[in-house]
Amino acid sequence: MRLYNPISQQTESFVPQGDVVTLYTCGITPYDTTHLGHAFTYNVSDILIRYLEYRGYTVRYVQNVTDIDDDILRKSREAGEDWIALGNRWTRHFLEDLRALNIRPPDVYPRATEVMDDIIAAVEKLLDVGVAYVQNGSVYYHTDCWGSFGELSHLSKDEMLATANEHGNNPDDPNKRDPLDFVLWQAQAPGEPAWDSPWGPGRPGWHIECSSMSNKFLGDTIDFHIGGGDLLFPHHECEIAQIEPITGKKPFVRFWLHAAMVRHQGEKMSKSLGNMVWARQLLETYDPDVLRLYIATHHYQTEWSYDAGKMDWAERIVKRLTEVVTASSGNGGPLDASGFEAEFVSAMDDNLNSPAAIGILDDLGVRTLIAAQAGKDITAAQCLIRALSTVFGLRLDAEQPEPRVMAGWTEHLKKFA
Repeated sequence: MRLYNPISQQTESFVPQGDVVTLYTCGITPYDTTHLGHAFTYNVSDILIRYLEYRGYTVRYVQNVTDIDDDILRKSREAGEDWIALGNRWTRHFLEDLRALNIRPPDVYPRATEVMDDIIAAVEKLLDVGVAYVQNGSVYYHTDCWGSFGELSHLSKDEMLATANEHGNNPDDPNKRDPLDFVLWQAQAPGEPAWDSPWGPGRPGWHIECSSMSNKFLGDTIDFHIGGGDLLFPHHECEIAQIEPITGKKPFVRFWLHAAMVRHQGEKMSKSLGNMVWARQLLETYDPDVLRLYIATHHYQTEWSYDAGKMDWAERIVKRLTEVVTASSGNGGPLDASGFEAEFVSAMDDNLNSPAAIGILDDLGVRTLIAAQAGKDITAAQCLIRALSTVFGLRLDAEQPEPRVMAGWTEHLKKFA
């Protein structure tokens, strides 16, 4: 399998570093979920995991929930709702949506607030190696101390600063040595929740949460890190800068996958524009398989816009595949479908080319349906269609999501009751 590496900006071969492939996906900050952009990102993760499993790999998967964050506190104030209750409510909503979509649950689903000791320890290490500083109860990362800062995003310092400012950076913070420096530990503000630390009461910065959870549950170097394209900078760039100085400059992530932005009505989906498309609303009209297949017809690196007409097209494919796998097999000569599997694997090995792979799966479905109508033995082809459909999380004729999906998400939901 060859995948695009944004650091080298080239497509490179993936060779696992051990018996278990490790994968981390940045989770939601739980409010206003699950929109189609969310569904796309977690569908990309699921397809990669399922394809790796199809190829025989064991995958250890971690996804987090950012349950303490500037946005959570702002939303709780706006709604007049306790920040914990707000986060739990929207996390339940999100997990129920992923369960309905038959998305494989992570092996570990930590809250940021569950790993506070690990976060504080990571900040202490960054201070020890000299890339961070304390000022008035807050701790900041000094970006000038990390010469590799910017190697993931390939942005100039001016571009990085402009992008960081769009994502909540305060360049005028008087505690900073440089406007691009970012907070690792934020001193408590009046009325905000706080945890004890060596620098006084406060709470972690956003970036240190993810890198700490990834490191705690997956180790110093992980195979895959996935997130939306809007996280490439500053979030993922900052994650690298927080991990590599304290692990002897070991590569933090071998392959980054960034899901492209999803648009609607010619614009990026946003609440302010009123053009959000919600997964739960689509599931009121369409079968989960239809939404899964529709999303997968878009390559993870390519921006796309929601198109209701293509949803109807995806529905026709799902109906045909379901008809094929439930058709009666004849007694004639068997249909040779082996070439389709090789083509499917070749497509998926080519930078996870799910649109091409779906085309091959659909061709196989059409060929098998014709063979069934001609009285041929289609048993092997039916088995192959089921196996390839599993890569995209399709249930076909199954009434419920997979047992592991039901059990895994149901267990994770207990934390957010």
